Amino acid sequence: MKSVTIEKPNALVLNEIPELSPMDGEVRIKVSKASICGSDVGIWHGKNPFAKYPRVIGHEFYGVIDNVGEGVDPARIGERVVVDPVVACGQCYPCSVGKPNVCESLQVIGVHRDGGFSEHACVPSGNAYQLPESIADEYASMVEPFTIAANICAYLKPTEQDIALVYGAGPMGLTAVQALKHVYKVKEVIVAERLPERLQRALDNGADRVIDNSQASTQSLLGETKPTIIIDGACHPAIFAEAASLASPAARIGLLGFSNSASEITQQALTSKEISVFTSRLNSRRFPTVLDWFDKGLVAPEKIITHHFDLADIEQAMTLFEHDAKACCKVIIDINKNNS
Repeated sequence: MKSVTIEKPNALVLNEIPELSPMDGEVRIKVSKASICGSDVGIWHGKNPFAKYPRVIGHEFYGVIDNVGEGVDPARIGERVVVDPVVACGQCYPCSVGKPNVCESLQVIGVHRDGGFSEHACVPSGNAYQLPESIADEYASMVEPFTIAANICAYLKPTEQDIALVYGAGPMGLTAVQALKHVYKVKEVIVAERLPERLQRALDNGADRVIDNSQASTQSLLGETKPTIIIDGACHPAIFAEAASLASPAARIGLLGFSNSASEITQQALTSKEISVFTSRLNSRRFPTVLDWFDKGLVAPEKIITHHFDLADIEQAMTLFEHDAKACCKVIIDINKNNS
């Protein structure tokens, strides 16, 4: 079967590997579609500190169960499923308090174990969520990206009286925009971004207002507005301190980035306004929540999909995703076109 393997940093190959058989408790998925994430590019270039090589990448994918291992009901064969990439032990302290996404022995499909940029993938049965019939094949791989928004919003607890500022109009920022505006009905969603094309995309995804902070400071562009929720979807270490200075008293700040560069901020900047700071990694069992969003039509995944490629063109697709932020948002890879 064909799989996209990162053999070592900067060595991406589309190769033939032996067919997979599910182990006890696993299902095998004939993968139909997958989507590219920035972390896939990071693994390709050796910039993901958690990746183990060689690795079949891909953690955003959808397909049909075509085989099951011991202990799994054979009736699951034929199910259309999406995959939660978080594989946790279920026993450690984080797991016991509902945070399997930071399990002490965390394994992420596509990072620590082989993923979905492959004609088949084997995953724990509990990580494969059946899709409602209302969710089209074309958009199914977008469920996982929206779980990132669901996770941070679960911590921030948006309400209809909030004014939200989202930094960045890439995939993370736009899924957050859609969740804030269309799921939580916040009063105003503002997006700060430096690329005009992305500013337009933010408006298309539900932002009430966009500000171009490439030429002027975010503070000057906000004027008298004091955001009560701020999400850093751009993941730059300098944003944390700026967010604290812009935030309303009693605001909540959500951080999604993984930079190992220092953010310079004082205790006073946070404590004087009693700002709550939340960090979020991956998702903590948010797939049922997002599947409900999709089923009810609360979010529009099609608005962040910009390109489709065949599996044979994976390197071209990854390169486009990495280098063309103006035109590119989410890229779908068609792997087995006859799954539908």
